[in-house]
Amino acid sequence: MEIKNMKHITNYEQLKAVHETFLNISNKPYEESNGIYMRYKNAIVTPKHIPLEWRYDLNAENNPYAMERIGFNATFNAGAIKWKGNYILCVRVEGNDRKSFFALAESPNGIDNFKFWEKPCVIPQIPGNPDTNVYDMRLTQHEDGWIYGIFCTERKDPNAPKGDTSSAIANAGIVRTKDLVNWERLPDLISNTGQQRNVVLHAEFVNGKYAVYTRPQDGFIDVGSGGGIGLGYIDNMENPVVQNETIIFSKKYHTIYELKNGLGPAPIKTSKGWLHLAHGVRNTAAGLRYTLYMFMTDLNDIGKVTYVPAGHFMAPINDERVGDVSNVLFSNGWITDEDGTVYIYYASSDTRMHVAVSSTDRLVDYVMNTPEDTFISSGSVATIIDLVDRNKNL
Repeated sequence: MEIKNMKHITNYEQLKAVHETFLNISNKPYEESNGIYMRYKNAIVTPKHIPLEWRYDLNAENNPYAMERIGFNATFNAGAIKWKGNYILCVRVEGNDRKSFFALAESPNGIDNFKFWEKPCVIPQIPGNPDTNVYDMRLTQHEDGWIYGIFCTERKDPNAPKGDTSSAIANAGIVRTKDLVNWERLPDLISNTGQQRNVVLHAEFVNGKYAVYTRPQDGFIDVGSGGGIGLGYIDNMENPVVQNETIIFSKKYHTIYELKNGLGPAPIKTSKGWLHLAHGVRNTAAGLRYTLYMFMTDLNDIGKVTYVPAGHFMAPINDERVGDVSNVLFSNGWITDEDGTVYIYYASSDTRMHVAVSSTDRLVDYVMNTPEDTFISSGSVATIIDLVDRNKNL
C-alpha cells in the first residue's frame, strides 16, 4: 500500500542537497550577553548532522523507499581539541540501539559548519573484556607528546542478581593517539576509591607524574560515600594505577553541587592559576538538574582551590531544557585559541551540542571577582547589599 501525502524525499540527489544545505547554515550569537560569554543560537552538532552514508543505503535498488536503515538518537558530551588549525569535537554519538560511540566532527571556525569525518572512531578493545558502552571522552594534549582520550567504559555488573539487566560497573578507559585516527588502547584506570565515571588528565607533569582528576563513587548511579572532584597521580600511563587520590572539591548541602560534581574538560592554564569548568548536580521535584560551574586552582599547587564563584556559570535555557534527559547541561570540552578566545562546548539534555564563546581574561575576571557562596540565605542578602552600597556613589 502506498502512503499518500507523506512528506518524504525519495530522490537521493535531493536528499544530499538538503543535507549539505543544512550543514552549511551559519550560526549567530544571541544579542544579549551577561558579559561573561556569548551563547550561539543554533545547536552545532545534532543527529541531523550525521552523514547520510551512516544512515541510508544510498543504492536505490536496495533501498527504493529511501528508508533510514540505521537511526541515531543523540550527539552530545564532546571532547574538544584544536587540530591543524581547525576545531575538532570528539562527539558521543548514540544510536537508536542505545549504544554510544565516538566520532570526530570538524569546523573551520569553531561555531558552525561542523562536519563528521568519514567514519566513526575505532577504539581497540581489551581482550576478553570488551566495552558494552563508551561515552564522554575528554581529550588532552599532554606534554609527553601524546593526545590522550579518557572516557567512561561501562560493562554489566557480574555480581548483579539474576534477572537484573541494568546494574553496571563504570570505569575510565584510556586511549592515546598522535593523529586522531589510530588509537592505542591502554589498560583501564586502576583506582581503589570505587567506580570512576569522570576522569580528566592534567596537561602537564606534576613532579614527574601524570595528574588525573577523578570522581569516585560507590556505585554506577549512587555516589554513596564517594563523590566530589578528586586528584591523584599516576607513574606510568601504561600501568595507570592512581595513587594518593584525595578530594579537592567536595559536595556541599544546598548548593548546585550538593548531590554530585565532576570536572569537565582539562583545566586551562593562565597567569593567575588553572581555570576549571565542572558540572554540579542537585535534586529537584522534576528530577536531577545539571549545571556548569567554575573554579580556579593554584598555578603551582593544582590541588589547592583558590577561587570559587557562587552558583552556576551556565544553566539550560529555552530549548536546551528539553531532550532525552531534561534540564541538563554537561561539558567535557573547550578550546583556547592563541589570542585567548575560549570556545566552550556543552551538551543540552543529553541530546545535542552547543557552543558559547568567551576569553581567558573574561573567565579569570569572572572566577576571581564574582562573590563566593556564603551557604546561607542571609549571607546572600548581605552580599547583594554590599554591592548596592558600593554602587551608590558611582
